[in-house]
Amino acid sequence: MKKRRIKCMAAVLLAAGLCLGCLAGCGSGNSFGAKVVLTTGFDKNEIFRIETSSCSLPEIMVYLTNIQNRYESVYGTEIWSTNVDGVTLEQNVKDIALAQIARIKTMNLMAERYQVELSKEEKAQVENAANAYYGSLNDVEIEKMGISKKTIGNLYTEFALAEKVYQYTIKDINPEISDDEARTITVQHVLIRTYALDGTGRKVEYTEQAKQEAYKEACEVLRLAEEGEDFDELIRRYSEDDRSTYSFGKGEMDEAFENAAFNLGKDEISDVVETEFGYHIIKCLNTFDKDETDANKIKIVDQRRAEAFGQEYDAYVETLTRNLNEELWNSVGFIHDENVKTMDFFDVYSEYFKENA
Repeated sequence: MKKRRIKCMAAVLLAAGLCLGCLAGCGSGNSFGAKVVLTTGFDKNEIFRIETSSCSLPEIMVYLTNIQNRYESVYGTEIWSTNVDGVTLEQNVKDIALAQIARIKTMNLMAERYQVELSKEEKAQVENAANAYYGSLNDVEIEKMGISKKTIGNLYTEFALAEKVYQYTIKDINPEISDDEARTITVQHVLIRTYALDGTGRKVEYTEQAKQEAYKEACEVLRLAEEGEDFDELIRRYSEDDRSTYSFGKGEMDEAFENAAFNLGKDEISDVVETEFGYHIIKCLNTFDKDETDANKIKIVDQRRAEAFGQEYDAYVETLTRNLNEELWNSVGFIHDENVKTMDFFDVYSEYFKENA
C-alpha cells in the first residue's frame, strides 16, 4: 500500500554500515555520473580524482574491508555470491562505496567553496577517533589495507567536514511544521483486489467483467458496514490485504485512498474507493495521533533539509570533472584473510561525533 522505495540489498547493507547521518545519501546525483573522464595520468594507488580532491586505494580499502567484515559476521562469507542480473553483491557494494566516498570528497570541495572549516575542538575529536580506530588494528590489517594513522585521520576529517557542509547548507530551512501538515491518522480497510499474480509474481489486471464482480463485492461490504456489521469481521471475511490497519501522514499513500481517509471523521466509513490495488472501504480509527504526528514533523523537516541540500549538491556536481582510474578500480577486491576482522571504522567515528551522527 505505501509508496515504497525499492533498494537493492547492497545499498541497504552499505547504508546500515555507514551510520553517518545524512552523509550516506545526500544528493541524488552520482559523483561518477556524467562528465567522467578516464585518463592514465594518475599517481600510484590513486582510484579517482575530482578536481583537486583525490581518493587513494588505502582509503577505499578501509570502506570495503569494514563493510565486508560487518556483514560476514552476520551472514557469513557466502553472502557475496548473491547476484542480481549477473552482478554480484560484492560488485554492488564496491560501486556504491565508490559513490559514497566520492560524495564525501565532493562535499569537502564544497567546504572550500563555503569556507567551512573544523574548529579546534572538532580537530581534536578527529585525532582522538583516529587514534582509537588505528589503535584497534593488528599488523596484518594495517598491511593488507595499506593504511597509516594519517589515512584514518584524513577520512575522519572529511566525514566531519562533510557533516558541517550539510549543516551549513540547511541552516535556513524552517523547522516549524504545523500539526495539520504533519497530521497522522489511523485507519482500517477492506480491500477487494482487481488483479491477480501469475506464477512469476507478476501483476495481471482483471478483465472488465472480473472488475465489475469485484466492485459488486465491495459495494456489498460497504452496505454491511453501513448497516452496522462489525468492521473487524468484515475485514476477516472479505479483505485481500495482508494488513488491515495503516497509520500514515499526507503524501505517504495512494492519492485516492489518502484523500478519502483524511476526509473521514472518527469511526466514519468511506464510500468505495478505487486505487491501483483494487476497491477499498475505509474506516477511520483516529483522526489525529499526537505521538505519530510529532514524529512525522521530524521526518518532514529531515526530508526538506535533504531535498534542499540535494538540489545544491547536484547542481555543484555538474560543474566538476571526475577522473576514474578504471584499470586500478577494476582490480580492487575484498580481503580474504582470517586475521583481518576490523569492522568498527564507522562506529568509532559515530562514537566521537555523537552529536553529528
